[in-house]
Parts: sequence; structure tokens; C-alpha cells
Amino acid sequence: MAIRFPERRAGRGATVNDRPQRFGLPAREADGDWLDARQALDGDPPPLRTTVTVEKPRTILSRNRSPDVPFDRSINPYRGCEHGCIYCFARPTHAFHDLSPGLDFETRLFAKPDAAELLRRELAAPRYECRPIAFGTNTDPYQPIEGRYRITRACLEVLAETRHPLTITTKSDRVLSDIELLTEMARDGLAAVAISVTSLDPKTARTLEPRAPHPERRLTAVRRLADAGIPVHVSIAPVVPQITDHEIEHLIERAAEAGAGSISFIPVRLPHEVAPLFRAWLEAHHPDRAAKVMATIRSIRGGRDNDPNFGSRMRGQGPWAELIRTRVAIACRKHGLGRDRIQLRSDLFRPPVLPGTQMSLF
Repeated sequence: MAIRFPERRAGRGATVNDRPQRFGLPAREADGDWLDARQALDGDPPPLRTTVTVEKPRTILSRNRSPDVPFDRSINPYRGCEHGCIYCFARPTHAFHDLSPGLDFETRLFAKPDAAELLRRELAAPRYECRPIAFGTNTDPYQPIEGRYRITRACLEVLAETRHPLTITTKSDRVLSDIELLTEMARDGLAAVAISVTSLDPKTARTLEPRAPHPERRLTAVRRLADAGIPVHVSIAPVVPQITDHEIEHLIERAAEAGAGSISFIPVRLPHEVAPLFRAWLEAHHPDRAAKVMATIRSIRGGRDNDPNFGSRMRGQGPWAELIRTRVAIACRKHGLGRDRIQLRSDLFRPPVLPGTQMSLF
């Protein structure tokens, strides 16, 4: 069933809540007469509330072999993300649960409270080979419900205990709640943090990523992390042409002032259901330039809304993509910022001891 909410929802990113059709589910679209009847009988729709379902996975480490991704394993403590970023490439994952990648993705969340226990078990496996584990690769590990569930924190404690390297990518200054633990790990080359900042304009940020912390709070987090000796990277992800691309140089300048050591960027990606969601968002918030935005995105994506091919999907192609790369490179040189990946140590790892097993003598 496809239920449309044509009006904007305060504090939410998506303007529609279509159920996915990729998996053969029936679809029904509410027409004007039905909406009129609903309004007359029920009045305005009630405010959307966030719900959390406890998930019991068998494993917590996700593996990938993507040649353009700088990690081969990751942990996602949550499914769905209350930050509500309209461009989020993870939105289509909700379709696997027969939920909408639209408003359901922002409001019907899943938490994995057994993550730390599962992680300990997987790290203790005899054939486990230590390489950095990435957090924040799908949904944000420091979204608001982390304050209640503390699943990310519990996993970090296991990794600190076993001296296992990790990287964190987040849009939230809530990462500072774990700064003492991360500082201790960073001293041994075991931790690095990437803060994503898409726009410095509060109005733009409020519509693009409505429940993510204010951009200035994120830059403050960059400064505090850097001052604590934690390698910190700023990711301009995504760059949205005609919406945020004019801010590239200013973003890099502010990141350098805050103490970031390196910068990266990704042109906006619109896989699967993200493309129609993004188009609906443009019509709601930027109808004057919607066609121009999509034309530029298609020029970056080889004439399509999205380019799924390895390599080009992260870089884009054509003159617009080349112009963005050139601007980023010039600004990074001007402010002394690198583009290299942060190198972490894997040689300090010591497997955890599970209950009921004999402790190692060394």
C-alpha cells in the first residue's frame, strides 16, 4: 500500500511514505477525494512518533568486498535513522522489511541491544583476522536513540578492551559522550572519527537533515575531538548541486579552523527509492530549481538519477564532477588539509576471553 502525505511534516525529512514495490507488494495511492474525506472526518494527521523495535540478529559484523569502500567490515547498531536526511542512501534498506524508505525509515527504527555480546563472540573466533571496524556506514551510530540504548558505547567498550581499531562516521556531536574512551584508544592508533557536515546554512540543514544536530555543533565536536588528540576527518557528504555546492570552500575553511586533518566529499547519490523521495523533497522545498538540480545530478551520474557502478558511484563523472573535485583540491591545499585515509594499527589486537573458556597465558 502506498500512502502519501503531500504536506510537509515538521521535523521530518521525507514528504511521502510510499511502501516499496520492488518486492511485489500491492500499491495503492490516495487520491484527492480520499484525502478530502480523511481531512473532514479525522482532521489533520497526528504527529508522527518514533517507535523502536528490538532486533535479535545472529551476527553483528557486516562484511563487504566493494573496491571503492575503505573498509571490509562494519557494525550498524540500528536500522533506520531518526536524523531523517532526505538523501540518505540507506533508506532503501527499509524496503527489505516491507516498510517505506520514506517516513517509516525515520520513525520506525530497529535497535540491536545484543550487539556487544555478539561482537565479543565474533572477535573470539579462532580464525578472526583483525582489521578496522567501521561504525556509521549505513545509519548513524549516534542518532538520538543512542542516548537511551547505548549500543554503540557498549561495542566501543569491547573494542577498547581488545585493543581493536575502529572508525566512526557521524553527523552528531553525541560522539563526544564517548570522547574519553576514544581518546585513550587514539593514543595507541586505534580510533579515528569522521564528522559529516553537508551545509553551514541552518535553513538548508534543517530541511536536508532535519533531526541531525546543528552544523555549528558538529564543528565544535571536530574541535573537541582534535584537541583530545583523536584523528578527525570532515566529510562533505553529500554535495548537492545547486543546493549546497556553493558552500564547498567555506566548509573546508571552517573544517580546517576546527582542527580537521583531512577532507573528503561524495556527490549526492540517489539509489532505488531515494530518487523519487528526493524529487518530492525538491518540489516541496525548492520548486523553483527542482528541474535544474536533477539535470545537474543526471549529468554527474551519466544521464541517470543514480550511477551504481563501483568507482564512479563515489566520484561522479563529467564536467560538474570534475569541477567539484578541482574546487575541493584547491581549497584543501589552501588550508593545508590532506585527502589521505587515516591509518590505524591492527597489531595490538588481543582476542576476548569468553566465559567458560581458558584464559591465554600470554
